[in-house]
Amino acid sequence: MVLKSVLIALTLLGSFSVYAEEDFTHYAFANYLGSGIYQTSGQNATVVNIPISFELYNNDTDSLTLRTPISLGFFNFKWSDLPDGDLPSSVGTMTITPGLEYRLRTSEDHEFQAYIDLGYGTNFTSGTHVAIYSAGVSSLLDLELRQSAPVWVNRLFFAGYASFDGSQSETYSALQSGIDIGTNMHWRWDWLGVDVEPRVFATGYWYFDKLRFATPFGEDVLVSNSLEVGATLAFSKPILWDWMGIDRLGLSVRAGDGVKVWRLIFEFPI
Repeated sequence: MVLKSVLIALTLLGSFSVYAEEDFTHYAFANYLGSGIYQTSGQNATVVNIPISFELYNNDTDSLTLRTPISLGFFNFKWSDLPDGDLPSSVGTMTITPGLEYRLRTSEDHEFQAYIDLGYGTNFTSGTHVAIYSAGVSSLLDLELRQSAPVWVNRLFFAGYASFDGSQSETYSALQSGIDIGTNMHWRWDWLGVDVEPRVFATGYWYFDKLRFATPFGEDVLVSNSLEVGATLAFSKPILWDWMGIDRLGLSVRAGDGVKVWRLIFEFPI
């Protein structure tokens, strides 16, 4: 099944009530697509994900974590407005997707991950509510390349939603593969007792069903694959508060089949 829309019509929904009868329920997948400015057909939509997690169990080989990320979508707002002191006047959409993540260290250089989520989303403009569900598995392999500590990541996941009134339900699934690589030891530094390392990454996405980025004006954009490249600062331990889990800070760009995404990164980027 094609995904009807993904974070593109947020701005338009806040401005043109004539389209209110058709709910673009793309916001349900905000947590899985990431923070960023999503741009296509001359339109922008801004989404911010707030990572929140609590460690339930941890030993030398495996761990269990409760994740409760919150995703916010803003109407008529771009990050470029921030230097001028302009802040969003209202939140257009919100999702919260609590779930469990299990990690198993199968060897010194390999980790297996699995997660399952069940969450809730609301569109404050249209007044609609959806149930959100997702699951996935991942393989992370540590490679050897001088002192750069590359990590090769492969993920397989799906996500879906169903509106509370039963009128809409959709799913999408994807395969993701990429590599995250560090810099030479000479580029690292200490910041308030936290080791900071610049890292770069590249990752590709292949969608089993084409993603449809829907816009009220013009033709929809179908995406079958995309490529993302970016850079982050990796912290040896979470900054700010442990429950937010911010261990990365960076910026990336993702493009494919006419869609461009500028992403702000707060966690491991792949």
